[in-house]
Amino acid sequence: MYSRIFKPPKQSSYFLFGPRGTGKTSWLKSHYVGAIYIDLLKSDLFNDLRARPDRFWSLIPKKYKGPVIIDEIQKLPSLLDEIHSYMNNKKGELQFILTGSNARKLRRASVNLLAGRARVENFYPFLAQELQGDFDLKKALKQGMLPEVWTAMDSKKYLESYLQVYIDQEVRLEGFVRNVDDFARFLEAASLSQASVLNISNVASDSGVPRKTVQTYFEILEDLLISYRVPVFQRKAKRELIKHDKFYFFDAGLFQTIRPKGVLDPESEINGAALETLVFAHLKASNDLLSMNYQISYWHTKNHMEVDFILYGERGFFAIEVKSSSHISQKELQSLREFKIDYPKAKLILIYGGPSKELGDIQAINVEDFLLGLAEFI
Repeated sequence: MYSRIFKPPKQSSYFLFGPRGTGKTSWLKSHYVGAIYIDLLKSDLFNDLRARPDRFWSLIPKKYKGPVIIDEIQKLPSLLDEIHSYMNNKKGELQFILTGSNARKLRRASVNLLAGRARVENFYPFLAQELQGDFDLKKALKQGMLPEVWTAMDSKKYLESYLQVYIDQEVRLEGFVRNVDDFARFLEAASLSQASVLNISNVASDSGVPRKTVQTYFEILEDLLISYRVPVFQRKAKRELIKHDKFYFFDAGLFQTIRPKGVLDPESEINGAALETLVFAHLKASNDLLSMNYQISYWHTKNHMEVDFILYGERGFFAIEVKSSSHISQKELQSLREFKIDYPKAKLILIYGGPSKELGDIQAINVEDFLLGLAEFI
């Protein structure tokens, strides 16, 4: 088993959120050996606790003091009332670790996440740093970084099944959408916006789904923890900027699975979006897991100057451009240098397929070097 970067709270209870298949359960079982483990995906146990949530306490021996793991807590939010009541009356005897892959259902149930008594932590797919010598960039771009795809005999089939499980179990069975066919067409249309400025009207037009419904579908993706939006960097703006967010499915492999491919879809365009997705996933996860505390955004002016990522915080100020090519022209560096004119204190980074070197005031870093040693560069 690969060592994960995630470091849990030592004694306090916490929620552990993350998409399905990121390795939450495997990590918890290996880290909390001997802990009480309650799996709400087991239908008999789920039905029993749904009928009588107070039966939950019969699963915990009276003299037991230690971690209690409840997997997929969003399936039975009523258990949180039991836990909240316990926390109000007893302290320090039990540590509750509550995993979830669906924030929408908790919100719909008006759950207050234990009134702040439990921390909220996040779990992510593999990072290159965790795989170390086993990291393979080409493989990561094609199949992503979900742990199972790195051991599956047929990663393509696994990802297709993974997507179908989300649609069947998280979307259809939970009643989040009325028309699953509309949702499937929406997913394909949304994939065309991967690593791009999001125009909801265009997605609605491409999918043949009403704009208001498309807006709701994007909210569902975010609640299911499988997509993110990145805002425009507007701090002390000196130029007119666009206002729309950029859109990303959380994993390059999921994006590749959803994205339609044909003679009208250039492979270079798809691979470029996959690379930017891979870099973004590493930035977001590392920012959280290593407590870097950057605000992650992007820069895009009305006259189409764009920088893929802006990192801003007490730790530093970086403008990052991602290119899949191993050879870069001066024209491709123009947006970074325009950003530097407006923000002289920013450090400029180019992540690309060539060797790491200095290009004047731009630090050009090989993409594999960057992903493997990310914390050293930002």
